[in-house]
Amino acid sequence: MQTSVSAMRGSALVATTHTARTSTRATRCVAAFDARRWASVAGVGLASIGLTLTANAATVKLGTDSGGLQFDPETVTISKGDSVTWQNNAGFPHNIVFDEDGVPSGVNVSSLNHEDYLNAPGQSVTSKFDVAGEYNYYCEPHQGAGMQGKVIVN
Repeated sequence: MQTSVSAMRGSALVATTHTARTSTRATRCVAAFDARRWASVAGVGLASIGLTLTANAATVKLGTDSGGLQFDPETVTISKGDSVTWQNNAGFPHNIVFDEDGVPSGVNVSSLNHEDYLNAPGQSVTSKFDVAGEYNYYCEPHQGAGMQGKVIVN
């Protein structure tokens, strides 16, 4: 979660940024409440202080730091409405392909798939998950080596 606050104090612009990695929706709510309370005490609206609250997201490395053909981590757990970003790390090329039989009923697999290869370090793709359940995926060129992962959406 990243929270950025900018406000005027006299003639000086004061900017504060707080970044924290969390996996609970409650933390986002508390941060949003605290920011709203701060804004009301300061007598300014959230829009005027430039507050940005981002949804929780998980990041999965494509390939381990040592070059292993694995997703790191292999399983991530998120909440409905959150996103997962896959970032190319090592052992590329990689892609993200969801198994049609390995996602909740009614989910459009093609909207989640990223079949184009990521060929350079740092390249990334992101998918948003709006339906609770388990989502199984794999890297097509390295499926035979066991490169598979899972997203659990609560």
